[in-house]
Amino acid sequence: MSKALRRAFVAATSLLALLGSASPALPAQGTFLAPIAEHHHDSSLTYGTSSNWSGYAATGGTFTSVSAEWDQPAVTCTATDTYAAFWVGLDGDGSKTVEQIGTEADCSGGTPSYSSWYEMYPAYPVNFRNPVNAGDHFVASVTTNGSGSFTLTLRNTTAGWSRSIAKSLKDAALASAEVIAEAPSTIFGVLPLADFGTVGFTNASVNGKELGASNPSVIDMATNKVTKATTSGITDGADFSVTWHHS
Repeated sequence: MSKALRRAFVAATSLLALLGSASPALPAQGTFLAPIAEHHHDSSLTYGTSSNWSGYAATGGTFTSVSAEWDQPAVTCTATDTYAAFWVGLDGDGSKTVEQIGTEADCSGGTPSYSSWYEMYPAYPVNFRNPVNAGDHFVASVTTNGSGSFTLTLRNTTAGWSRSIAKSLKDAALASAEVIAEAPSTIFGVLPLADFGTVGFTNASVNGKELGASNPSVIDMATNKVTKATTSGITDGADFSVTWHHS
């Protein structure tokens, strides 16, 4: 962990202690994860760009389910600590909550690390202890009954494990559905994006239909005129890719 991130961790956990809040569950020993790395918009979408999201978001209705599949990308690491997350979720585009589940690919001290998690933002993410490796195939979904009950499911079909989480969130707007590659954030802002090459999302669906049927908005990741990641068009109604360009 870099000195800057270590200071961020100490500051954040000290604040949590003062507030009496619980910190996120720790990942398995030997697995690195950014301190209190959250997965949500750092700022509003503007003309199809976001400072930390790349992928597709469906809006303009009520959304009760989203799902997709992907192979966990291998990250290329340098001396800089970097981070990338891949997930499906409801809400977050124009609403204050995000109900989401996915995987992460980080670099710390030049070494890659892979993990998985779920998050009912604004609550902190919870990390699964199940093994994640580059190349593992994942199937993820988030569903709700529309009355505050959610089921978040992640299956690693390569390693043969599955996690299904039941949670409640009464004030969820159900205003959007997303399939996203992301640069996670801490309380200090967006973290540098890990070089994941290209991640392919397949069989993406919203409200039980192919992603393309929801007329979703395409999102590229860009900040300060620097393009960090770009999103391809949708093929076969349900498949697309996100390509890394800059940390």
